[in-house]
Amino acid sequence: MAARKKKAARKPVKVATKSRGKPASKKPAKKAGVAKGQSAKAAPVVEVVKKATRDGYGEALAELGKTRPEVVVLDADLSESTRTHKFARAYPDRFFNVGVAEQNLVGMAAGLSLSGLVPFASSFAMFLSGRAWEIVRNSVAYPGLNVKLVASHGGITVGEDGASHQCIEDFAVMRAIPKMRVFVPSDFTEAKQMIAAVAAMKGPCYIRVSRAATPVLSRPPSYKFQEGKGELRRDGKDVTIIACGVMVAEADLAAEKLAKQGIQAAVINMASIKPIDEKLVLAYAKKTGAIVTSEEHNVIGGLGSAIAEVISENQPCVVLRNGMQDEFGQSGEAGALMDFFKMRSDDLVRMCKKAISLKKR
Repeated sequence: MAARKKKAARKPVKVATKSRGKPASKKPAKKAGVAKGQSAKAAPVVEVVKKATRDGYGEALAELGKTRPEVVVLDADLSESTRTHKFARAYPDRFFNVGVAEQNLVGMAAGLSLSGLVPFASSFAMFLSGRAWEIVRNSVAYPGLNVKLVASHGGITVGEDGASHQCIEDFAVMRAIPKMRVFVPSDFTEAKQMIAAVAAMKGPCYIRVSRAATPVLSRPPSYKFQEGKGELRRDGKDVTIIACGVMVAEADLAAEKLAKQGIQAAVINMASIKPIDEKLVLAYAKKTGAIVTSEEHNVIGGLGSAIAEVISENQPCVVLRNGMQDEFGQSGEAGALMDFFKMRSDDLVRMCKKAISLKKR
């Protein structure tokens, strides 16, 4: 029997110098996707600017400070990178830099919440969801305190900082905590809406924002982020792409490419990972019979797992998961890493075609 041909090893990403809070590189804007209600055959292409969701967070915080005197902000010596420095400059008496001590950060936020304030606590996702996890569970979620945890620098688009800072497990570990909501904005605009929305919610929330500048998406002015609701960005009958965070722009591009090949792909932005929009997920599982999920996270425990849980219990269909395939990231430029780990629109196109072929068996 002939020996199996070995797969060619993937070329490693060019290693870059590590940095902490180094600004993402500026590149020409990508083409945006389409908004809810637009057909797959008539997808307009609009040039858009790029902005990081962490910048949306910083701006939203500063705006909240004007009308919500009970809002306070805590950071773990990373305010320039997390963008909480904007709030700190405007309201220095309501800003607390606790130093490199995320466990203390969360504990202090819990205490401030018990005092009737609305604390937003920020650090890098790796530290806020990792180092401080037990404090989050027992001091915030267990008593159901009104603490908002906003983690920046999640996923592989952290880039040059490397695997030690590229948190790809935060959706999973936070989603597993009872009472904890988990949100991730798709762009700058949704990030601003999301921060305003969570400030009005009661109880703990975890929000991940990104370092890299990504496209500001095309959508109707009437769109508003809602807890537990997905955004139908594009209708389709052949396959459904459900994405979150920076991958929504890639999903939009994938749907445009599929449309040119006669394949109608629905695109859903699932910014609310927990609670998830079960009704919308099941409707499109029934309509298309094939789902591809996409996230800047390990495929184990994140959005893909959440979708698979809903589908398997209610409307079984083909589910393929795009994301980090249970491996750590590397140091490199954000775009190069997305190419290397097969998290681009072309990769989604291939997965959608596979999902369609599987449902026909």
